[in-house]
Amino acid sequence: MRYVVAMVFAVIGAGLAAVFVSGDVANWVVAHQTFESPDDVSTMEMATYMASNVAGLIVGWLVGWTIAGIGGAGKQAS
Repeated sequence: MRYVVAMVFAVIGAGLAAVFVSGDVANWVVAHQTFESPDDVSTMEMATYMASNVAGLIVGWLVGWTIAGIGGAGKQAS
């Protein structure tokens, strides 16, 4: 059950990161760089956006894993 809770929180974390964080982070990173071609701009923006989403996924997984671990601490596997 701990894995299911962690997966649900991971999806929620990735979704929240995609909606609220990733676009702003990607725009900020691109604005503070100099590029020689528009392709480099789009590549950097896409890579930063996806890295922020992965970070949100990992944070969500860790939060879900921790919450499920605290909730199931009193139970023993049979």
